[in-house]
Amino acid sequence: MKTSRLSTIMDDGALDTPDGNVMVFRPTMETDLSGFDASRVIFDQGFYPFHQALLSKGFTPFKSSQTVELAVVCPTKSKVESRGLIAQACAVAKNGVVVVDGQKTDGIESLYKDVRKRVELSGMLAKAHGRIFWFNASDAFDEWALDAPQKSDHGFFTTPGIFSPDAVDKGSAVLVDILPKLKGHVVDLGAGWGFLAAHILKQNSVQHLDVVEAEAKALRCAKLNVSDDRAHFHWADATDFAPKSAANFVVSNPPFHTGRSAEPDLGRRFIQSAARMLAPSGSFIMVANRHLPYEATVEKYFRQFDEIGGNAGFKVILASRPTRHKA
Repeated sequence: MKTSRLSTIMDDGALDTPDGNVMVFRPTMETDLSGFDASRVIFDQGFYPFHQALLSKGFTPFKSSQTVELAVVCPTKSKVESRGLIAQACAVAKNGVVVVDGQKTDGIESLYKDVRKRVELSGMLAKAHGRIFWFNASDAFDEWALDAPQKSDHGFFTTPGIFSPDAVDKGSAVLVDILPKLKGHVVDLGAGWGFLAAHILKQNSVQHLDVVEAEAKALRCAKLNVSDDRAHFHWADATDFAPKSAANFVVSNPPFHTGRSAEPDLGRRFIQSAARMLAPSGSFIMVANRHLPYEATVEKYFRQFDEIGGNAGFKVILASRPTRHKA
């Protein structure tokens, strides 16, 4: 295994590591934390699959009252969110050191330039298509702190770092325009900040809606956007979520990437999950980018399906009568 940037500066002694706890903001499964004893690592990661995997490694979830001497920020693809994480790291490591470690594809170069304008760096290393740098925690970043979720122009509460915060996703808009009659128990799988859920609940025939979302920040926004007693919110991985009872309908605009490259297998797992949680006579309604090859998977897990609408960029598929395939 190649030595990570963080391990390199620790092994070289360039970064003095304290004996106490270390706080890591938004680590992924690729983040190398092997240089720290697991019992010392506190993490802040709101994406449910990553959160659970980090727990399994023996790391401890962050509590707002905690302070540390060393904080590590793993930038995200949202520049505003990454800046907010740096401000939060400085607040948590008030008298300590903040380390920022990221890839060029995550905007680390721009962030590096912005930080250098505000504080003097203690060190830097460019390596493996990325950069790591560190500095003493400072209040120079206070204005980068993130506000609570705000209403965007589309009328819904959103926050930086979630999917499509500034505009309604085009696929979801297409799905809402041709959403069929729903009733009984419905599941919104991968609900984001609640746009589909809000429209589903306009149908009085819906008795119960499970709003399932893996990103905690998006789910917090959904709770602000959907104030209906029929809605029940679940911070969970949509690919293994199990409702308390079989659903009559599952509605979804499944994600097809976790990074920059497309991963159609993620959407395929959503289809399989929908089939598993539906009643024998239940139906699945999904919207997807037109170029994504989901039809073979839909045919495998449902006895009937048809494209019921869409446009040049998106297709809406209605699938009924799920089969009971195992994985």
